[in-house]
Amino acid sequence: MKNENRNTSDHWQTPKYFYDELDKEFNFDFDPCPIYFDKITPERDGLLIDWGKRNFVNPPYSQKLKDAFVKKAIDESKKEKLCVMLLPVRTSSVLFHDYIQPNAKEIRFVKGRIAFIGINNFGVKVFNETKNNRPMHDSMVVIFGKKNNEE
Repeated sequence: MKNENRNTSDHWQTPKYFYDELDKEFNFDFDPCPIYFDKITPERDGLLIDWGKRNFVNPPYSQKLKDAFVKKAIDESKKEKLCVMLLPVRTSSVLFHDYIQPNAKEIRFVKGRIAFIGINNFGVKVFNETKNNRPMHDSMVVIFGKKNNEE
């Protein structure tokens, strides 16, 4: 069971191999959630700025930020933009039922657990895919908006 009292970080990077596979398919031109370990400024805050035409979004997983980025992705997709999100699987949540499911063009459940790159709960930077680096949740890729040549 997840320990909600843990001091966890929102700064986790998608492994290159996983991003590259999605980029091959979708040809991304923007990431509204790049890893910044310093202060986020209004000029680079993914919730405040306009996104590109083909967006890869691995948002912070804290509930408030994750929910805000999902809602922003839905809004951006209504502007004829593609938004491909990497999210934790929470199919019983209000976010999933009221926002993701009714608006997603496609939902893909990832086999196995992704080993993200970042700082663990002990302050140690982790790069490799070890069992100790696996998250406590499964992941899904959620696609909002039109894919390549769809009408």
